[in-house]
Amino acid sequence: MAKPNTTALELARIYVEAMANRDVETIVSISAENVICISPIGQTTGIAQFRGFQEGFAQMITRLTTLAVHGDDRQAVVVYDVETHPVPHTVVAELIKVENGKLASTHVIYDATPFAAYMATVQPH
Repeated sequence: MAKPNTTALELARIYVEAMANRDVETIVSISAENVICISPIGQTTGIAQFRGFQEGFAQMITRLTTLAVHGDDRQAVVVYDVETHPVPHTVVAELIKVENGKLASTHVIYDATPFAAYMATVQPH
């Protein structure tokens, strides 16, 4: 659980560990109510949409390995290698910004091409 004076570096470590453990509850607990998430699939605003984004990602993860976490009091960057059901391997970077000890925003950067190629093969129900 994050405290009001939690630094971005500390929060980034908690965040990436929670992702690796598919622990959406921890991610939500350290996030601001108006958290913003920008990724190749679009932007979410607010805790409910961010929870949905994280739940969807957690369901895809088969393994997540942290490669680097760097930051200071206000922002941090996490880099991780993730194996998912649809795509066997991708490297992701996230720029995390913190306000009042909570995750205020994350900008997720990865190559979405393999995910789009997978989605093109999926038959609608």
